[in-house]
Parts: sequence; C-alpha cells; structure tokens
Amino acid sequence: MSHTEGTGSDFETVSEASLSREERYRQALDEHVLAPLRIVWSDWRARLAVFIISIYVLMGTVGVMIVTPPSPNQGPLLMGPFQTLAHPLGTTFSGQDILSQLVYATPPMLKMIAAGAVFTVAVATVIGTVSGYKGGALDSGLMTITDIMMTIPGLPLIIVLAGVLDLKGDPYVIGVLLSVNAWAGLARALRSQVLTLRDAEYVEASRIMGISTPSILQKDIIPNLMPYITMNFVQTARGVIFGSVALYFLGILPYNGVNWGVMMNNANSKAGAVSSPQAFHWLLMPMLAVIVLGLGLTLFAQAADRLFNPRVRARHAESVAEDDGDGPGEGPEEGGGAQPTGVIQ
Repeated sequence: MSHTEGTGSDFETVSEASLSREERYRQALDEHVLAPLRIVWSDWRARLAVFIISIYVLMGTVGVMIVTPPSPNQGPLLMGPFQTLAHPLGTTFSGQDILSQLVYATPPMLKMIAAGAVFTVAVATVIGTVSGYKGGALDSGLMTITDIMMTIPGLPLIIVLAGVLDLKGDPYVIGVLLSVNAWAGLARALRSQVLTLRDAEYVEASRIMGISTPSILQKDIIPNLMPYITMNFVQTARGVIFGSVALYFLGILPYNGVNWGVMMNNANSKAGAVSSPQAFHWLLMPMLAVIVLGLGLTLFAQAADRLFNPRVRARHAESVAEDDGDGPGEGPEEGGGAQPTGVIQ
C-alpha cells in the first residue's frame, strides 16, 4: 500500500498491486478447500474418522451395486464368521449372508442420519441465531415455541407419531421423526451464544456499515458457532442411529427392507443369539456396525473443532502465505497482523 503525499485521506489510498483472475481463483481454492483439508489431515482423529465414514458411504453407494442382495439359502445355516470368503461375516438361521444384510441396511441408515441431523441443525440454527440477534417480541415468541418443544418427552412423542402417521418405511421421514424436537435444546443454546456475540465490536461495525442482518449472521455470527453446531450435528446423527436401531429392534417403526435393529431382533428372537454361541455373530455384527459408525462420527466432530476455529484457520493461512515466498510485505506480520473477521477477542 502507498499513500501519495498531500492528496486525499487514507480511505482514498489505492493498492499498487492487483491480483489476476487466475490468482484470485487459486487463492480462493487454497483458502476454502486446500487449507481446510490440510488442517483436517494434520489430526489423526480426522484421518481415522474420514476412513471410517468413507467405508460406510462406499457401502451405501458402491456396495449395493456389487454385493448380492440378501436372500434365504445363500449359504449354510448359521455359519460362523471368517470361515469362507463367500460369507466372510457368516450367515443367519435361514442361510442369508450377514455381510449383504449389513451393506443393504446402510443406505436407509445414511438417509435417516442425513435427514434427522440436517433438520435439527437447520431449524435450531435459524431459530437460535435470529432469536438471539433480533431480540424483542420475536425472541419471546420463538423461545416460547422452543420451550414448549423442550417440555414434550421425545420418546413418547416419536412412538405416538409413528403410530399415527403413515410412514411407509421412508428413511427421510423417519429421520426427521426421530429428531422432531431435538432442535429445541440446540436452539436455546445457540441463542445464549449469540447474545454474547451480537454486541462484539466487529458485529457493531457491520451494523454501522449497513450490512443486512442475514449477511451479519452468515459471516460474523455463525462462523463462531460452527464448532458447537458441528458437535451437535454429530450428536444428533448418533441419536438418530441409536434411536432408529432401538425402535426397529422393538418393532415400533415400520420397515420395508433390511435394518441393523431388525437384524438384532431376528437374531435374538429366532436364534437366541444372546445365549447361543453359534448365533451370537448374527447379533454381534450389526452391533459393531452401529458402534464403529458412532465412533467415526464422534472423532470427526472432535477434529472439526480445529477446522471451524477461526484462530486455527487464520494461523494456518498465515503460514501458507509465508511459505509461498511471493515477496516481502505479503506475510501476516505486515501491517500489524489484522485479526480476521468473526474472531472473538
């Protein structure tokens, strides 16, 4: 930056350097894609979480294309695991391959997780941030609705709605049903966080400059809440997994395909897997599928805290700028190291 002597104010100063379109694209790619990937990849928890989640995603997409659908008499009855490559996880009492059951139960589970977690986070983020930022009558009205939803017991509500509604085994509808009032607690917590952020200096500066409320919420408020939102996204996803498996195991939710909860129910009721060593693998495999997926989501949430932390991203961006070696004066130390927008002082 340079300032011509005796002319105008500092606000009229124009930079002597300019970026080409290709350089701007490359800078945006590094800032929004490459830098977050490097941050995530530097944490072993993130690498393990990506590996675990990728396995389930591949099972739900590619696996159903290459694995034979489960059917009776695919193999010997109640064959144990790891005895043959044709049935690596064993078979059920009717000869169905357990691996094929796990694979074909994965797509509905992923759909339920996505629907329930996205619904909860989206509703809670909109209500919590708008209520905390705007205040007044709007805040009172939204929080009254939120408090009402928090007082309704979740499990009885889900059971009643499952009996009243014609779900037809739709995984998206079931996912939303399982988290029908889970958003209320998150919305209340986000509102409390926003109350501490809305009077921050950078938020006040945005208001003075006439920036719209949606832009302030999107660029100044929500980025500071992303670690908390991500953790609750994963917590809701785990709740959908455990809730769906439990309700399918109890026979409360309707289904039209294979499900991990149904597998455990059949293993217990038809083969006595709890007390029978020969059938225990039939119960164990879906249990492990639930546990490992929950572990992967938890590790991802712990690692994502660094990804959405503005200070960590700023330090990483500073190191990238220093390593580029494009010349003096481009590093973060030049000009006093301005704090990025959205960082809590």
